[in-house]
Amino acid sequence: MLDYETQHISIHPGGVSNKPIRGDNVSAIGLLLLQNIHPLGVSMLFLHDSQRALLSLAVVLSVFVFDDFSDMATAQEDIVAAVVTPAPPAAFADLVLPVWPDEPPAWNAPSQPEFDTTTAKSNKIAGRRLMRLTNVSRPELHVFRPTIASTNTTVLIAPGGGYSILAWDLEGTEIATWLQSLGITAIVLKYRVPTRQESKNWLPAVQDLQRSISLIRSNGIPGVKTESTGVLGFSAGGNASARVATATARTYDAQDKIDESNCIPDFAVLIYPAWLVERGSTLIEDLKITPETPPMFLAHAANDSVTCLSSVGLFTALKQKDVPAELHVFTSGGHGFGGRTTGMPTDAWKSLCRTWIDRHDWHKP
Repeated sequence: MLDYETQHISIHPGGVSNKPIRGDNVSAIGLLLLQNIHPLGVSMLFLHDSQRALLSLAVVLSVFVFDDFSDMATAQEDIVAAVVTPAPPAAFADLVLPVWPDEPPAWNAPSQPEFDTTTAKSNKIAGRRLMRLTNVSRPELHVFRPTIASTNTTVLIAPGGGYSILAWDLEGTEIATWLQSLGITAIVLKYRVPTRQESKNWLPAVQDLQRSISLIRSNGIPGVKTESTGVLGFSAGGNASARVATATARTYDAQDKIDESNCIPDFAVLIYPAWLVERGSTLIEDLKITPETPPMFLAHAANDSVTCLSSVGLFTALKQKDVPAELHVFTSGGHGFGGRTTGMPTDAWKSLCRTWIDRHDWHKP
């Protein structure tokens, strides 16, 4: 066990107060997190121990979770079983375009047609079922143009689904309609799944993301004017988006002039990204963080069965290289909440993300 001292900073409308806290019961996971949000303000807990790199974790956090849920991970369907708030129906894109001019890079494509795996017994999120698309063999870009004055920012959305399915509405079209209401062009990427037969199950998704970013940057999408291009990924889509944001090279051979355009996003929003760490909070070797890595926003629930240490580990590595980054870890919310209102602390992530986008001037017309 570690001996630690924390500085508890409570932010209220009337001012800021500091109160030292001491304790000696830190779990072996090496990182404990706490969120203490109430109507009067936000509380932060700054961790001070021998791991100096972790000091940076509190720099930009407005929600910092300090609670050990390692033995209490709860499936999302259990968490929101009693929540009946309806979500809007699945939206249709203004435009649908193929990602590749012909066939995508070689992979073990499914032999059966694309279909929605959802059944009557499938779990609900916020009282509503979700679409789970699989056997996606021909990647597509589903374009949602802004419904108000354009900000000249485009966000490419990568739904999650364990590289097996795509949570198409929950983590795709519903997020697109939110972004387009902010004046942002939102493009949902229908990337290739399943990839269980691939030696690198993430590779087809990363290739599809890189090609899509180049398409956007090369003005290859009719009616879309873009000055800034970001990626927004959930779970496995967050894994792929993190890989794209930190890539040092294109993962496929250039096919045409479109591939001469940069395939690195200007920023990345990662919501409960999966499989980014090993041995606790150590970042996987595939991710190379440099001072040129784009800014990132990360949000995760502490009781996510897909460990929140993926977000914590990536945030730590970003701060060590002085890359602008913001992390929000909430006490509860589970996995796979998307952008729906579930009644959990994780409902706050969209508002926090919009504020972050505003601060970086990606939300100006």
